[in-house]
Amino acid sequence: MADESTARIPALSAHYRAVSPNFAIAPPVSVVIPAMNEAENLPYVFRTLPDWIHEVVLVDGNSTDDTVRVARELRPDVKVVKQVGKGKGDALISGFAACTGDIIVMVDADGSADGEEIVSYVSALVGGADFAKGSRFANGGGTDDMTPVRRLGNRALCGIVNRKFGARYTDLCYGYNAFWKHCLDKIVLDCSGFEIETLINIRIVKAGLRVQEVPSHEYNRIHGVSNLSAVRDGIRVLKVILKEKAVPRGHRRPQAVGLNTGRGEAM
Repeated sequence: MADESTARIPALSAHYRAVSPNFAIAPPVSVVIPAMNEAENLPYVFRTLPDWIHEVVLVDGNSTDDTVRVARELRPDVKVVKQVGKGKGDALISGFAACTGDIIVMVDADGSADGEEIVSYVSALVGGADFAKGSRFANGGGTDDMTPVRRLGNRALCGIVNRKFGARYTDLCYGYNAFWKHCLDKIVLDCSGFEIETLINIRIVKAGLRVQEVPSHEYNRIHGVSNLSAVRDGIRVLKVILKEKAVPRGHRRPQAVGLNTGRGEAM
């Protein structure tokens, strides 16, 4: 029997799952987690994920530890995608292609994101946004894992994107975001590295999609060392910005991201 919250939306009630007595979400919600040698962190990541999500898609970047085994022990129904290429961008594109949910949430595997925040992202999308942009610098957000150099670089690059593309972002290089899957029909994602978040942010704006920032708190990585390089990846982000500025709005032909690319294989 549908609860009162779903009954208020009769046309969609059969497709909604209750999160709380006063809130229902459009199903299903897919959570994409790119991971390479994150076996020690996955218990913390999976523990905070809401039990009402539809699926977890783990994209394994050829891990040499027990990442896949641990993921399957923690969540037997996890969908594991074997990454063929390299880089975070390539992993996310592979993960997006494997999702069956109406809503896709991007979550890092290092334990820095709180899965309980997913309800805020989904609420923003159900409320009318196309893209829920996580921000560590919006009111209510924060970060425990950003050096002064990275903070300065993020602020400078964010300012450039806002000026050149008419965006109003308070954070640019953050990997905790969510969007309706139909957004993938309106943007093209074609980069392999950490610059993927910037590319998504820019092309969402260029496509005229509605953005709502969601305050998010970034915690320290729990185990291991990040592959992120402030200088190297900052330069890659800047190159993406300059390249995108040279391409007029609407010039790129929209297509479904990751479909028929051969980038990943479900296991």
